[in-house]
Amino acid sequence: MRAIALMVVACTFFTGLDTSAKYLAIHKGVPVSQIVWCRFIVQFMALAVLVPAFGVMSLPAMFKTSKLTLQLVRSVLMVATTLFNFLALQYLRLDQTVTIVFLAPLMVALLAGPFLGEWVGMRRLIAILVGFGGVVLAVRPGLGGVHPAVLYSLAGMLAYAVFMILTRYLSPYDPPFVTLFYSMFVGTVFAAPFAIMQWVAPQDLTTWLLLGGLGVLGGTGHYLFLHAYRLAPASSISPFLYLQLVTMVLAGWLVFGDLPDLWTLAGSAIIIASGIYLVHRERASAKSLPGPMEPPG
Repeated sequence: MRAIALMVVACTFFTGLDTSAKYLAIHKGVPVSQIVWCRFIVQFMALAVLVPAFGVMSLPAMFKTSKLTLQLVRSVLMVATTLFNFLALQYLRLDQTVTIVFLAPLMVALLAGPFLGEWVGMRRLIAILVGFGGVVLAVRPGLGGVHPAVLYSLAGMLAYAVFMILTRYLSPYDPPFVTLFYSMFVGTVFAAPFAIMQWVAPQDLTTWLLLGGLGVLGGTGHYLFLHAYRLAPASSISPFLYLQLVTMVLAGWLVFGDLPDLWTLAGSAIIIASGIYLVHRERASAKSLPGPMEPPG
């Protein structure tokens, strides 16, 4: 129950992150590059100060990695995921972007074969294809009214899927704080030139607070997410990730006056059902193994 509660709270923080980014871009005129940079630098500074202060790991130790190239690639993918997601949020509703993001676990299952040698069976492959059908239903290509920003969201989802595969691959080689630190460090350095060139000085306290809150929301949500996976098996808590659709719909309605259409809801339901079925199949496979299975991610 504690793990489930942490997952629900983490999803709420992630919703707050996306809502704040969309609000800053639309209502405060803040460039996306500036939003992305603020999201990374706040969390980077918190890691650089708090982790050594609590004696968890020294700052030089967080730079030590046995897979430097892959850490850099993974970190660039995280920057790309954030950038594409924030670009899409300027034009799409919150529920639309999260629906496409829900496809990422299905994509991970599909790509785990060539990348990790973890091939899916026929039933899981059918579930993945059905999930892709859910996205087609949600965005309805060819029926008019589909914003090109859907491509941003799809690109972000694909980057996120490969990012998760690399996270899983790197887990035996580097401590979690090293992997997290590289993501924030590379994101801060990579986004800084673009943010400085396009910088728009915040005109009020609300804008400053929202920019500062991006890193707090993202960092705290990520920490709670990881802690939830330490307390319970992935198969038990992963389905609760989909509660983010509820928080996204609620935030979209309260802040922007947006409500999802029936097509988006129907597509989301299909994707969620496919994802839960994959979790069920992983749980069944885990029970057939002689020893315990480590949760992915």
